[in-house]
Amino acid sequence: MRDYTQIFLGTAFTSKSPTEVQILKNNLFFVNADGMIDKIIAPEHSEYQNLVSSYKGKENFHQLEDHQYFLPGFVDLHVHAPQWAQAGTALDIPLNDWLNTYTFPIESRFADLDFANKVYNDVVSTLLANGTTTVLYFATVHKEASILLAQICAEKGQRGLVGKVVMDNPEENPDFYRDTDTNTALADTEEFILAVKELGETSKQGVYPVVTPRFIPSCTDEALQGLGNLAAKYNTHIQSHCSESDWEHKYVQDRFQKNDAFALNDFGLLSDKSVMAHCNFISDEDADLFVETGTAIAHCPISNAYFANSVIPIAHFHSKGVEIGLGTDISGGFSPSLYDNIKQSVISSRMLEDGVNTKLPADERGVPGSRVTVKEAFYLATVGGGDSLSLPIGRLAENYIWDVQVIDTTNLPLYDSNHDLQDAFQKMMYLIRPENIREVWVQGEKVHSRG
Repeated sequence: MRDYTQIFLGTAFTSKSPTEVQILKNNLFFVNADGMIDKIIAPEHSEYQNLVSSYKGKENFHQLEDHQYFLPGFVDLHVHAPQWAQAGTALDIPLNDWLNTYTFPIESRFADLDFANKVYNDVVSTLLANGTTTVLYFATVHKEASILLAQICAEKGQRGLVGKVVMDNPEENPDFYRDTDTNTALADTEEFILAVKELGETSKQGVYPVVTPRFIPSCTDEALQGLGNLAAKYNTHIQSHCSESDWEHKYVQDRFQKNDAFALNDFGLLSDKSVMAHCNFISDEDADLFVETGTAIAHCPISNAYFANSVIPIAHFHSKGVEIGLGTDISGGFSPSLYDNIKQSVISSRMLEDGVNTKLPADERGVPGSRVTVKEAFYLATVGGGDSLSLPIGRLAENYIWDVQVIDTTNLPLYDSNHDLQDAFQKMMYLIRPENIREVWVQGEKVHSRG
């Protein structure tokens, strides 16, 4: 019998499709030394009982208790790691004011590696404790601090995709916080890419460099083109903000006479490894370009409520075939939990569908067909995120990576021992807090445990 690194026994929930959650009741999960799920055996399999008897009691056999369940690790497609230091601050002012008054001053402090080390250790640990196993991070303009964030991800076992932010446009960035010049921004980015690629070679779960123009207003044309060239040269992931707010969307139209999506594509910044945050104001033509290039949307529903001036029609874009995942957008979003963003994505979609202006008749108030269910939002937080990053994560299925949360439902209102598991799933989505997340595993390694 093959000697598997880890064997797990328990009931798991995983998305089979955007509208269907598959329940794998009391299944055996066999995880190899690379952290991949080699095979899954259900109780009705002829060898099931023999396999349980053979492995039970061994050190590498892990059996859940009756009130515990497996969920896939969450994939957060949009986190500003340095902004963890300002989380929950000044969410009631316009985006441009918020950036210049609070965000840029905080991010400028990351030239101090001691400060960066403190914040980055805390945000990575906090996200792991919230069940987030993979994160697409914006760092700052500082090369050394950005490499440090990747190192901390590697050490703590989180799959981190990290970007050194590029902000070289002197007209749109403050004097105290921007790249020295375009050549320096591109040279630092290339050195950052090489350093993180080397680090990733010794990290089991993988860490990845990401080409990261903050957003079009922050960058000169030369920087945007240079970043597109670097992404192609090193086949890296790409991230930026796209058509987020009224101000940013109009700025790009005035500068290029086109929307963000087409402007970014002109510079080689849309690909099947690209993730664009927010995208509240993209058109159907922009969405078609995303489908054509394989570009994904990072949907950040809590942050959008504060800064995006709109509700993005996620159901519509999903129906067109755009890849979509969820993001917390720390700290435009106050919460580090994708559970909170799952809930908000459902709430926001209902408000879009039903409308909010009671002075209008009910049949004129909203946008029909906009509703997103909790099952669909769970899909975005798991499968959607994995597909957006072109990585085999987000599903509990054979040939996918064993990234999981072990959920304890002891303090949830599940009073009937024979409760319906679909109902239990919905309760978990709405009621789970960090204290319910007992363990987190990434690439077959336990990286977080709550006593």
